[in-house]
Amino acid sequence: MFGGAMKNGSKSTKDTGHSFEDYFKRAVNPLLVLLLLSERSMYVYEMAYELEKRSGGKYSISLLYPVIYRLTSQGFVREGQKAISDDNRVRQYYEITPDGVTYLQYIEDVYDQMSQAVQQIRQNSGGDKV
Repeated sequence: MFGGAMKNGSKSTKDTGHSFEDYFKRAVNPLLVLLLLSERSMYVYEMAYELEKRSGGKYSISLLYPVIYRLTSQGFVREGQKAISDDNRVRQYYEITPDGVTYLQYIEDVYDQMSQAVQQIRQNSGGDKV
């Protein structure tokens, strides 16, 4: 999505092999997953679809399972019911735990504070943009 803003469509991966967008998503994905699961239980494809739909196609997660596994190992998410879809696929639903709700509130506050700080820095920056 955002890679097109770079010259020749490249993502800046010169030093690390990862783009700004990759790092940003890695930091924000747990917040978004917990936010979705705070609304209702969902299976992984449904979460990915909801994120893309709610962002107008601007935010997508290609590797959501590692996020789910990490949140599960931390006790913030647990497996819920399993259901068989119309095309006979097993759908594993995930749900947020009480600790996950507490953690979500915490990371929402941190995100808000950090976003405000970055905006303040950007607004107070002097000089011309290159």
